Amino acid sequence: MRRWLRPWVVVLLVGLAYVGITLARFGGDPLAFALVGTRYAEGDPEGTPGYDGQFAYFIARDPLGGWRHCDVPAYRYQRILHPLLAWALALSHPEAVGWTLVAVNLAALVGGTWATERLLAARGASPWYALTYGLYGGLMAGLRLDLAEPLAVGLVQGALLIREKRNLQLATRNSQFAMLLLTLAALAKETALVAVAGLLLHLALERRWGEAVRLGLMVGLPFLAWQGTLWAWLGRPGLGSGGEMATSFELVPFGGLWQVATVSRPVFWRLLAVEGPLFVLPTLWALAAAAQDIAKVRRHPWVGILFAQAAVLPFLPHSTWREPLAMARLTTGLVAATVLYGALRRSRRVLRWSLVWLATLALVLNERTLPV
Repeated sequence: MRRWLRPWVVVLLVGLAYVGITLARFGGDPLAFALVGTRYAEGDPEGTPGYDGQFAYFIARDPLGGWRHCDVPAYRYQRILHPLLAWALALSHPEAVGWTLVAVNLAALVGGTWATERLLAARGASPWYALTYGLYGGLMAGLRLDLAEPLAVGLVQGALLIREKRNLQLATRNSQFAMLLLTLAALAKETALVAVAGLLLHLALERRWGEAVRLGLMVGLPFLAWQGTLWAWLGRPGLGSGGEMATSFELVPFGGLWQVATVSRPVFWRLLAVEGPLFVLPTLWALAAAAQDIAKVRRHPWVGILFAQAAVLPFLPHSTWREPLAMARLTTGLVAATVLYGALRRSRRVLRWSLVWLATLALVLNERTLPV
């Protein structure tokens, strides 16, 4: 195999092909990725709803006025980094942001795969397991639908790579750069804070209070400052369980999934057949594996992150559990953490089983499952 053929190159080629095929199907229109609906673009209450990527498009076109076309403006604006980068790359030309939104996500997907590849290799694992990350349906959906996941998770992987180098090379000056990437990840999508919580858990267990305080302040203060700005500007902070049609977080583990049975048992069983092996069982395994490691003092930052990523999933809203594509998006952090955990424990079993997640590509490649 040629030296240039690496996992990140494969993801780049697949991503370019996917973008090219999508453009060909829709006459070269980059707005096919944003899925702009007339309900928000034109203010027509009876119009088409579109999908989440349209809000990044509206904000990137007009950072100060795009809120007028958002379902829940503060919630959408808290994910400011992706549209802001697209706006900057477009050099303030609104007609170009459709292209730059896609370009940012493709670069983020490839960069996150490269970082994952390096992290695996540093632990003696095959870098090819990085394809579980790079070709995961939840991240490919981000590329297809102008979503924030590729950028947010890619920044987290980059931060972990810098932390790993710091640990191996004692280059402490990299610590602040890693924290900066985590700060940007939280401003790309608030779910990146779950990985930060996992790191804080590890630091607390190790009684590294000074580093925990610095991490909490460097990531938390900018995030809270932005939330306060949104509150003052748009009348509420951005944190919440979702957009206009979202339900609240659940108190009972997996309650959001069980609620489907109260509406339709046949639909529940079909949903469970998909989400059980892809999301429920991996969540339960990750909780058990991470908790066991913590109890046996086999601590590592990646163990803390795995625990945190799995701990939040059972309490996701019903509006998330009822949509496999939404679940694929929300489990991107668990997938990334599981791959790294497999490398950390030198477990081929974990790494091989992680390849099952490549089945989520069916949620993306089959356009009938997309909100198009």
